[in-house]
Amino acid sequence: MKKEIQIRNQVDDLQHVATFVEEIADELQLSPELTMNFNLVLEEMVSNVIFYAYPKENDQPIILTATSDDESISFIITDEGRAFDPTAREDADMSVNPADRQLGGMGIFITRQIMDDVTYQRINGCNILTMTKRLKD
Repeated sequence: MKKEIQIRNQVDDLQHVATFVEEIADELQLSPELTMNFNLVLEEMVSNVIFYAYPKENDQPIILTATSDDESISFIITDEGRAFDPTAREDADMSVNPADRQLGGMGIFITRQIMDDVTYQRINGCNILTMTKRLKD
């Protein structure tokens, strides 16, 4: 299976990401828990692109691709925004009270907890974040 959508770097377009995940979950007959986890991961990572990759006044595309086989599912987020490798960030310090914790790092922490593999590449001016989850052990 391979599916792809293109959204704009606008908060309102996050609803399309959720619909995309729901359609894939239905097609692959994923559990509600796994579907919820994928929605959380993609909302976190796509939100980062929306808020930080482009200047506010620019209306730019974000491409979300999903591929799966019998063993795993991968979600790939591609954008042409500022170079940023979320995998290079240290995880948020969970021992610190959330009110005292520095901003940033929670999204990639959550993503690493849910997904089995998270990689970043910068190719031809594009940020490419690939997140993979094994479906079978």
